[in-house]
Amino acid sequence: MGTADSQASSLWVTSPSTRTTRRWWGRRCRGCPSRPDREGNETSKGESQTGSRNCAGRFFCLGGNWRASMGRVPPSLTARRLRQFVLASGDVPVYARRNYRPPAGDVPMLHRRDAMIRLGQLGLGALTLPRLLSNEVAGSPAPARNRKAKSCIYIFLWGGPPQQDMWDMKPDAPQGIRSLFQPIRTSVPGVDICDQMPLLAKQMDKVAILRSLTHPSNVHEESVYHMLTGKPGPGLISPRNQRKRSDYPFFGSVLSYLGPLGDLPASITVPRPIGHDGVTYSGTHAGFLGPRHDPMELQAAPMSKDPAAHPLAPSADLSTSRLIARRGLLNLIDEQDRSLQQSRATDALGGFQEQAFRMIASGEAKRAFNIDLEPPNVRDRYGRNEYGDSFLLSRRLVEAGVRLVSVIWMYFLPSGRISNVWDNHGGGGAGDFGTSNGTEMLKQKYCIPPLDRAYSALLEDLSMRGLLDETLVVAVGEFGRTPKLNGNVGRDHWGPCQSALLAGGGVRGGQVYGS
Repeated sequence: MGTADSQASSLWVTSPSTRTTRRWWGRRCRGCPSRPDREGNETSKGESQTGSRNCAGRFFCLGGNWRASMGRVPPSLTARRLRQFVLASGDVPVYARRNYRPPAGDVPMLHRRDAMIRLGQLGLGALTLPRLLSNEVAGSPAPARNRKAKSCIYIFLWGGPPQQDMWDMKPDAPQGIRSLFQPIRTSVPGVDICDQMPLLAKQMDKVAILRSLTHPSNVHEESVYHMLTGKPGPGLISPRNQRKRSDYPFFGSVLSYLGPLGDLPASITVPRPIGHDGVTYSGTHAGFLGPRHDPMELQAAPMSKDPAAHPLAPSADLSTSRLIARRGLLNLIDEQDRSLQQSRATDALGGFQEQAFRMIASGEAKRAFNIDLEPPNVRDRYGRNEYGDSFLLSRRLVEAGVRLVSVIWMYFLPSGRISNVWDNHGGGGAGDFGTSNGTEMLKQKYCIPPLDRAYSALLEDLSMRGLLDETLVVAVGEFGRTPKLNGNVGRDHWGPCQSALLAGGGVRGGQVYGS
C-alpha cells in the first residue's frame, strides 16, 4: 500500500454498520498514538504497516482517535487539497483521489463549481430564507457584522433587467456587446455602474453585487416560478401558468407557515402580484400550504392616483366601538354557519376575517399603510409615483414588523394594460413605451431613473433609521439578458446568467461576487 518514499498512505477502515471496507486517502500524523491497519485493527504509535512517512500535520491529523474523526471534514484540509468527497453508506468519510468513482449506492460526488451552480438554481428565495428564519437571538445585540436579517424587502424587476447596461458593465467588450451607456465611479473604488444611476452610485458601499446567479430557463413564466419558489416550473407558459393550489409555495408563504400571526401578515406584496391579461402567475401565493398563508396582495389599479395606498382605514363615521360591535355580530353569524357546514373553506374564511379585523382595528397597521404621514421631502426623495410609493411603503411595513415585503416592478400602460417593462427586447409600440429602441427604453420614466431614485432612497432611509442591519434588501429579476445587442438595440432572455443586488441584513457591502 505504500513505500518509505511515498508521499501519502492509504488507511483502510471498516464501517461498523455495513462491514464494508473503505479507503481513507491521506497522511498519518506524527502525533497520532494509533491508526487502523487494512483489517481494521489499531496499531500502536510508531508501528507502520505500510512503511509510509508521517504527515507532520501537513494534510490532517486524526487527533489520536480515528473513530472520533468520523463524519466530519478535518478543518486543516483546504479546498484545493480536497478534490472530492462523499459520505459513504456507513459512518466513514472518504477523501478520494482525482479519479475516484463511488460504487453504486454511494452519494454522488459534487464539484465546488457544480455546487455553486445548483445553489444558484435554488433561487434567491431559498438563499435568503434561512437568514430570515434564524433572526431571534437571546441576549444582548450582536455586533453589526454579525447581525441577521429580521425582515426582507424583495424587489422583483419583472421582465429581467439587462445587467450589462446597469451594474455589470463591460466597457472593454467588443461593439455590439458592451453597453451604450458609460460606466461611472461609485463610493467603492473599482466598482462601477452605469451613468444612468448616479444616486445609487453614492450608496454602493452598502450593496453587494452577485453576478453568478443562474437557472436553465429563458421563459418568463417558468423563471418567475423558479425565482419565487426555488423550484423549476417547466411548461408554465401563459395562460397555463395561472396559479393553483397544487403549486409549490412562494417563499413568503413559508414564512407565514412557520411564524406566528400578528396584527400584520408575515408577507405583503405591493403594488400588486405578478400577472397580466387576467392571469396571475404561478409561484405568487401559498400553493399547497393553503389560502391561510397567501401573502396579502395590494391591488393597485392602472392610472390610480395613489397606487401604493391600501384601503385599511374604515369610513369616517365608523367608530372603534361600532366596529367591535359589528365584529361580534359577524361572529354570531359565523358560529351558526359553521354549525351547519364545517369545511376547510369556511375555516380559511374565518382566518381571513380574523386577520382583517386585527389590521383594521390596529392603529399600528393603519399607520404603516398611510404613507401620507411621511414628510413631503421624504415623499419627494423616493419619487411621487407607483415605484417610489411602493418602496416607501415597504420601509414602513418592515418598520411595523412585516417580515417580507415583495415590491413588484410593473408599468401601467396608458392603454390600461400592465407591462413587464424590464423585458428589454426593444421594438415595442412607441405609443406605449415612448420609443422602440431597447436602450432608449431604459432611460424612460418607468425604468432606470425611478429605480435609481427609489432604490437609493430606500437604502439611505433604512441606514439612517438603523434598520439596514436587520433588513435584507434584494433586487433581482427572473433572468438576465443576452450578451449581444439585438437589432432593436435591446437584449433578449438569458437564464444562464444574471446579477442580483444584496444589501443589509449582515451582507458585506461594496463587494462583487463573480465575474
